Amino acid sequence: MQYESFGEGGVLSSPPHLPTAEAPPLLSRYPREELLRMYRLMLLIREFEEKAAEMYTRAKIGGYLHLNVGEEAAVVGMVTALPPQDYLITAYRDHGYALARGTDPGVVMAELFGKVTGCARGRGGSMHLFDETRRFLGGWAIVGGHLPLAVGIGLAIDYRGGNEVVLCQFGEGATDIGAFHESLNIAKLWRLPIVFACTNNFYAMGMPVTKASAVPEIYKKACAYNMYAERVDGMDVLASREATERAIERARTQREPSLIEYVCYRYRGHSMSDPGKYRTKEEVQEMRERHDPIDRLKALMLERGLADEDRFKQVDKEIRDICNEAARFAQDSPEPDPAELWTDVLVEH
Repeated sequence: MQYESFGEGGVLSSPPHLPTAEAPPLLSRYPREELLRMYRLMLLIREFEEKAAEMYTRAKIGGYLHLNVGEEAAVVGMVTALPPQDYLITAYRDHGYALARGTDPGVVMAELFGKVTGCARGRGGSMHLFDETRRFLGGWAIVGGHLPLAVGIGLAIDYRGGNEVVLCQFGEGATDIGAFHESLNIAKLWRLPIVFACTNNFYAMGMPVTKASAVPEIYKKACAYNMYAERVDGMDVLASREATERAIERARTQREPSLIEYVCYRYRGHSMSDPGKYRTKEEVQEMRERHDPIDRLKALMLERGLADEDRFKQVDKEIRDICNEAARFAQDSPEPDPAELWTDVLVEH
């Protein structure tokens, strides 16, 4: 893998550069149906997030709403690489991870609506999705606050003599806080089975990574802990998945943690309340036109004759119907009973 710089003099390039792979496309590594599954999941995340944004503007969703639009390749690449027996824990931009892990879109949307049919019974909302049956241990709202939890899960696996792996996702902004460094240090020192998965979308809220981090190439930070690290094009679902698979295998068989940096780009602001005026329309447009993860996989599959336009149109319609049904299900679901306000809050002795 070769890497391009972030720009001259510590200033973010406009548009940002992505890593470039030396190897040819990894299409031959995955069967046709698996490629279609990855395409379908990326499109599901894109359409779901756009539908959630629509519901937010119609005041159906309250609170904060952080969307994965543009980051679908990194999300799908890492989650589809993770076998069902392994654990996933993420930051608050978590909708796509729940969907890729297999949580029902209607259940996710109901949670955003705060309805009792949601995956956390309406108690968590956008930033606190949870699906114990799929070993998705949550989105967590405090930046970097879940990295020590991932270490604890890894320690529990090690203590019990298990063979599971923990994939811990976070943004580049979390790498400038103490919990990141403490977690990597302990994970390496105790050889815990953890993949630290950093989605670097270049902006922590509105702050460019070059102005917040003395080392803007996040993967380089692992060298302080003698930990394997890699930087991958997070707009390429195949590159993201292949790198994640290798990291998971390393954690499982060698008990060696890794730091993988997925260089990606979010098209929308940090949250629905962020107009994103700290970057130009031209920057966003160029990233959409030249690097869109869904378009890239579709173009590769068309080029290799792995699917035709009719197949993609069919998938597109199916996904739109699923997202419309998810919104309808959430809308029609009941509100939580006020009598349940204190349930699971206090412990009775």
